[in-house]
Amino acid sequence: MKPALDWLDQRTGWKKLLHEALFENVPGGARWRYVWGSTLTFCFAVQVVTGLFLWLAYSPGAQTAWESVYFIQHEMWGGWFLRGLHHYTAQAMTVLLVLHLMQVVIDGAYKAPREVNFWTGILLLLLVLALSLTGYLLPWDQKGFWATRVATSIAAITPVVGPAVQKLIVGGNDYGHFTLTRFFALHAGVIPGAIMAFIVAHIWLFRRHGLTPKEPRRNRDAAFWPGQVLCDAVACLAVLLVVLFFVLRYHGAELGAPADPSEQFSAARPEWYFLFLFQLLKYFPGGTEIWGAMVVPGVLLLVLAAMPFVGKWKLGHRFNVGFLWSMLGGVALLTWLAVNEDRHNPDYHAAVVAAARDAERVVALAQSPDGIPQTGAVTLLRNDALTQGPRLFAKNCASCHRYDGGDGLGGIPKGKIGASDLKGYASREWLTGLFDPAQVAGPHYFGGSKHQDGKMVDFVKKDVVGFSPEQKAQLQSVIVAVSAEAGLKNQRTLDARDAAIIDQGKKFITNATVSCTDCHQFHNVDKDAVAPDLTNYGSREWLAAFISDPGHDRFYGASNDRMPAFGANQRMSAQEIGLLTDWLRGDWYEPEGEKAKD
Repeated sequence: MKPALDWLDQRTGWKKLLHEALFENVPGGARWRYVWGSTLTFCFAVQVVTGLFLWLAYSPGAQTAWESVYFIQHEMWGGWFLRGLHHYTAQAMTVLLVLHLMQVVIDGAYKAPREVNFWTGILLLLLVLALSLTGYLLPWDQKGFWATRVATSIAAITPVVGPAVQKLIVGGNDYGHFTLTRFFALHAGVIPGAIMAFIVAHIWLFRRHGLTPKEPRRNRDAAFWPGQVLCDAVACLAVLLVVLFFVLRYHGAELGAPADPSEQFSAARPEWYFLFLFQLLKYFPGGTEIWGAMVVPGVLLLVLAAMPFVGKWKLGHRFNVGFLWSMLGGVALLTWLAVNEDRHNPDYHAAVVAAARDAERVVALAQSPDGIPQTGAVTLLRNDALTQGPRLFAKNCASCHRYDGGDGLGGIPKGKIGASDLKGYASREWLTGLFDPAQVAGPHYFGGSKHQDGKMVDFVKKDVVGFSPEQKAQLQSVIVAVSAEAGLKNQRTLDARDAAIIDQGKKFITNATVSCTDCHQFHNVDKDAVAPDLTNYGSREWLAAFISDPGHDRFYGASNDRMPAFGANQRMSAQEIGLLTDWLRGDWYEPEGEKAKD
């Protein structure tokens, strides 16, 4: 082995390089305060290695980016771990950079002849932040898409060249495929290359001028090996353990629902280390955004860069240390204010819950037998009744109706209820409540509508209230029969089991006790019917037709109470009506595990 190493040394001089690297003089001996540069180099190396492996499976396209990240996160062996390691190490770099900056300023390591080294450190900080910003978009999920859209729109307020700069960043007029490819090129190529170049320059300048010792020196000088190497290794291990804790705790990095420009995302926020800027912009409304986005941060950076000159004054170093603490305190305060505002914002909490629900749902759909279609994963949610139904209900129906007392999305509408609560519509439980004298004229059914004084309410309150046990049994069989017309998915087992009861109920519908056919039509043409047809009541076809035109003779006719003809008036498309119908009927795809639970 020795001859081979000697041969290699003659041709490369590696022994001299190793000696210079390991036996550099450390003023005052090994100290923990000197570990920050090594931990940052370690983190960047982890970023490069994990990034290269992620690159092997990532496809930067508007219809492939989310899908490839989904594959990494949920299909590729160890992919979630690899992605989490990349994600949380990036966040650790930001923390370590701030700590390193604090140590440099406190120790006065920015003073001559180390000015240029200090400036390269500031540039490295900005490059790492840019690396984080560009990487935020790459999963192409809702959170990253909308947060990046807000961030890049700041470029548009730059005087004179703003719109052109924004267009250059976005890759056109709209955020899409070219935005993603440009950010990927920056994130995986340009910025890492620049960081590597500045790291080389930073280390070369550092080795040229040496460490800035903390005075007074308590110990004698010592070589970098082995004392400082041990400290650096332990610090790197500690950073790795913290990162691994978060990776395992959250099972990798978060992946939201696919980016959808047509769906506004109210929960979009920048990563925590940009929250201070997000909060700062709130204090510069209207046409003053440039002050919060560029002027104030620019002035702070200029003061930071001017520290080597300020430090020459008699009280310059104290000013620099005070300025740094004040700036970091301001950043911390703004971050806290942003978090605190969100904590007390019910709309934000509702948006976060909805975002988590969509993220979980799209994974379930992607793992279905049909998988992800060629049109991309975004169409999974667009065509999903469980996702779109509540949104359509909140937008079109919640001004009058309720769904379990709310708007379908977890909110409580402010307006007065003017129609029935539609949760469980056409089910046995829903119809049983309809025939309850205590509920029929209440807010769950006809309360708030003009039908609260109609024949149905009158029949329930005056006739049903006095039914004998035998008549109640007949009425219950009618309820079972009418509900069976809907063919609800969650009642199919019950309907199959109660076939005999359903047959009896169909006969009792026409008898004098229940007398439904006095007003309703049921499997027989009745031109005198004045109430909705009970044939196929609550089925997909029936409910879609009812939503499309409730004033049709088949339904309420002239007695329709304010409900718009959503289909006839083109307020909703046929697809939207179908999605709303399926949601109200509880008819959507469920993974086998969830079916088993039900």
